[in-house]
Amino acid sequence: MILKKKDLLIIVFLLTLLFSSCVNDYVPEYTGYPKEVENILVNKCSTTGCHDSQSKGAAGGIDLSTWDKLFEGGRNGTPVIPYSVDYSYLLYFVNTYPDIDSTILQPTMPAGSVPLSRNEVYTLRNWISSGAPNVTGKIKFTDNLQRRKVYVANQACDQVAVFDADSKVLMRYIEAGEDHNVVEAPHQVKISPDGQYWCVVFYSGNFVQRFKTSDDSYAGSVTIGTGQWNTMSFSPDGKKAFAADLSAGKISYINFETMQSTIIAALNLPHGTWVSNDGNTLYVTCQQGNFIYKINITDPLSPSTQHVELEDAPQDFNNKFDPHEIIFSPDGSKYFLSCQYSNEIRVMQTSNDSLLAAIPVGQKPQEMSISGTRPYLFVTCQEDATQGPGKKGSVAVIDYNTLNVVVTGGIYSGFQPHGIAVDDYNDVVYVANLNYDPAGPAPHHSTDCAGRNGYLSIIDMKTLQLLTISNPDGITYSYKNELLPFPYSVAFRK
Repeated sequence: MILKKKDLLIIVFLLTLLFSSCVNDYVPEYTGYPKEVENILVNKCSTTGCHDSQSKGAAGGIDLSTWDKLFEGGRNGTPVIPYSVDYSYLLYFVNTYPDIDSTILQPTMPAGSVPLSRNEVYTLRNWISSGAPNVTGKIKFTDNLQRRKVYVANQACDQVAVFDADSKVLMRYIEAGEDHNVVEAPHQVKISPDGQYWCVVFYSGNFVQRFKTSDDSYAGSVTIGTGQWNTMSFSPDGKKAFAADLSAGKISYINFETMQSTIIAALNLPHGTWVSNDGNTLYVTCQQGNFIYKINITDPLSPSTQHVELEDAPQDFNNKFDPHEIIFSPDGSKYFLSCQYSNEIRVMQTSNDSLLAAIPVGQKPQEMSISGTRPYLFVTCQEDATQGPGKKGSVAVIDYNTLNVVVTGGIYSGFQPHGIAVDDYNDVVYVANLNYDPAGPAPHHSTDCAGRNGYLSIIDMKTLQLLTISNPDGITYSYKNELLPFPYSVAFRK
């Protein structure tokens, strides 16, 4: 039989369809999601004009086209946190069933389409609860036990947020505290000198908890007594630590070798703590007055206490300077005190505890962090009102060699900055902004925790401006990751 040209073209067309169909059926585009999750996130959410790679710029910066893209996050952080159903905000927008979760946010996703079914919502919840694994069962961020991390203690939720320092992505929320029926308020998170542990003290708890930095697993606790525990500091070898109770004025000596503690001093309103480089002296701020405490801890069970006056005047407990926190320069030659009443940083010479300088900063200076690669001391000034309308707070930058202010008026990092930590490896500074004042910017989403969400911002030490994220589509924005209410403390693990 002789085929006509028209018939031959039809046969070629049909064969093309056949082979194309085979390719689509047997070699689908790989998304990394388990099939039942892919059917929801890819087919209903990662669509043209929504959360795909081309349209994410107008969709909060979130790309749901693949499992890996999902965990890159968006302009308000990561929408899915493995194992954290309560804090994965993707669920707040796709759920329309109050009996599944009372937190329902608008606009309902998928935008302009039929809401997800009850079974689909449960599919996503169960998937996140089991760690949000990919199609092979891999859990995100479990491939590197030595990764550099950033920890943020969220006081209103008994949760510690864990970030990957290199990608700036929120990886986990780790529950802190012992009684899950009450808020025990993790106030400060600290990294042990060897980098192997992170520890938490609680404003409404009677213990210090310790976790491994490798996998953030629980590694034990030490009972230190009832109190409003604000800060703790390690000895240089990490075997000992000292915690301050603001309410009753106690100082607890913690022995991490025996996992026991002893109250060694009773002071007036102690807050900030710092152990000298040789491990022989504990410095403690007195949060109301004009002096600090200096305690000889050569033998921690037999300490001796003296006072260091911050002016040429007798010590008193009236509001004068009200030193809140203390930090030493990298070489240990001087130390800095954030004086929250006088709105200044008092700089003291370590050798004789004499005053070197009083440096004015923004209103209510709180936490401090210092760089070892640049001569910068960073100070959060929580209530500074000089940044302009709708803004509250600033970060002061001081050259700790010349004792001069580097940025006039400070840097606006966000509303009510408090916790702060320098990351010299990535040349950035992490700032936890409380944003608890109703005058602050409306949070992107809410949670069941009491209070308004705070957020993490990042300062680029090269430019001393907020870190800018640039997308391939040309959209740029300042880094911001929403957190749970009252993110008080930040710590960086090298």
